[in-house]
Amino acid sequence: MSLPRFFLEQQVIAEEEAPVFPLRLAPDDARHAKVLRLAVGEHVAVVDADRDYFECEIVSFDDVVPLVRIARHLDAPEEGPMVMLCQGLAKGDKMDDVVRHATEVGVSAFVPLVCERSVVKLDAKKAAARTDRWRSIAKSAAMQAGREMIPEVSEPATVAECAQMLGGATAVLVCWEEAPKSCRMADAIHGALLDTRTPASDARIAVIVGPEGGLSQREVDRLLASNDHAALVTLGPSILRTETAGVVAPALALYELGGLGNSAPKEEPVALDVPDRVIEAPPIAASFAAMFDAPGSLDDGE
Repeated sequence: MSLPRFFLEQQVIAEEEAPVFPLRLAPDDARHAKVLRLAVGEHVAVVDADRDYFECEIVSFDDVVPLVRIARHLDAPEEGPMVMLCQGLAKGDKMDDVVRHATEVGVSAFVPLVCERSVVKLDAKKAAARTDRWRSIAKSAAMQAGREMIPEVSEPATVAECAQMLGGATAVLVCWEEAPKSCRMADAIHGALLDTRTPASDARIAVIVGPEGGLSQREVDRLLASNDHAALVTLGPSILRTETAGVVAPALALYELGGLGNSAPKEEPVALDVPDRVIEAPPIAASFAAMFDAPGSLDDGE
């Protein structure tokens, strides 16, 4: 059975000098610990502000704050493949559901997309408030699912801004209801892995899902031009709601990369003997945070 997991926003465990110390949880996390009815002697998994991993034993409680000791220092998990979901803004609380369920599935980062057909319109104040809410939901879902990390959630971006982030991705999968039936996700992923000689475990995949009403032709063209390995993909004959596609599409991508119980991806890239053509892999960001900080990204104010 996996241990309850907590993410510390400011506390660095290695800096604690006392053998027993308070686990300084954020208010929401403290409430979560109370709901779990943690007891003295139980162990919890902790990821601190330095992204260091520990197993801690609860020694006592100071009011609702658990006092713990370090049971053992855990090795950082292997990074593995990363899937970023670029999700068209959806009405009501649909975005909340997408962030929650896609986090549970294993998505590593989210970019909320402002599309031509987006019904939702957010000014700067509302966009900041929604982003904070989505980040909180992602953290809560990561804790519940026992994720090793909290997915990053960027502020809402236009399709043009999103396209600027995608140059270093191993593949960009544009989910479109008008894509031909032959545009299989598996072919797009494994073709990109083969062409770039990228192991599935190192893949950085961006999945694009439009809002209600879908993506426009102009937006599709912009996204397909963002990366040499951008491709249209179909999710089958059924027309899925945007909040359904936003969970199904990244789940399928993760499965093809060896996740969700699929321990053996169909194809691993092999060296190609093509003397008249040199194939070079595009630069792969160490994380999607690096994509956000790349030239031409949102942080540059473009």
